[in-house]
Amino acid sequence: MRRIYKPAYHSHKRLGLVTAKLTRKGGKLYHYQNRNHKNIKMKLSKVVCMLTLFTLLGSGCTSYQKSLYLQNEQVLNESLEGQLYDFRIMPKDELTITVSTTDPEASAPFYRKIGQTKEFSSNSNIGMNNADLLSYLVDNNGCIDFPVLGMVKVMGLTNRECEALLRQKLQPYLKEVPNVTVRTSNYKFSVLGEVGHPGTYTTDAEKVTVFEALAQAGDMTLFSIRNDVQLLREDSTGVRRVYHLDLTQADVAQSPYFYLQQNDVVYVKPTRAKVRSNTFSGNASIWITLLGLVTSVTSLVLAISK
Repeated sequence: MRRIYKPAYHSHKRLGLVTAKLTRKGGKLYHYQNRNHKNIKMKLSKVVCMLTLFTLLGSGCTSYQKSLYLQNEQVLNESLEGQLYDFRIMPKDELTITVSTTDPEASAPFYRKIGQTKEFSSNSNIGMNNADLLSYLVDNNGCIDFPVLGMVKVMGLTNRECEALLRQKLQPYLKEVPNVTVRTSNYKFSVLGEVGHPGTYTTDAEKVTVFEALAQAGDMTLFSIRNDVQLLREDSTGVRRVYHLDLTQADVAQSPYFYLQQNDVVYVKPTRAKVRSNTFSGNASIWITLLGLVTSVTSLVLAISK
């Protein structure tokens, strides 16, 4: 074994896997090390680099898979049963209802309008052109107070079913079958959490999917948990429940909670990395001070050990 002599100014050291030994030659203190020590260090460095590379690649693939929507779409392609969604009227909904007949004066008593005057019944065209329709608020019992008819229960009905019900109740007061139109005027939902533009949104559409709601909110960010989106919903009895949706799987389209209801709240949770980054940003000055202290101590130790 070939020995390499180097001056040594301090005591024993552990150099990787090889132990440095001390010897005295010519009145000076020397130590020698194995000639394979350098090769061993190079091999260890390669192993560490390979492990780091594999770790980064593995985490990158995992993050990419978690960021994709509607995976395993063959589940939907193999499904033979379609589902058509109909909006159901709930308490606190606001309904815009219009009643029209060939004779405007005949349907005039069934309108509720802003700015309606006493001349409205005798000159209905003027009243209809100069006033906006008032909406009907569905009370906690699921009823609306409709002119002439009084309290009418509409909770649980679709807009088309509500139109048919009002048409049936109005027919005895008219000489013809009236044309009744029902629209929801305050369909709103909220999107919170890790999205581009969190907030409350109002739409005129009678049905909104969770993807459409997220699209209006600017989509989820890259720091969002897409396989566990929470949906807060209140039913007709006032009971609130939280449901979980996995938007990375295509079968979410078959979930009964895929379509939003009135006053639903969608919450997108942030990833741990986002939480840690926010924590670091909030305490940046503390971390910088600690880093500077550690650097100073390390430099001092290295200077003393030379």
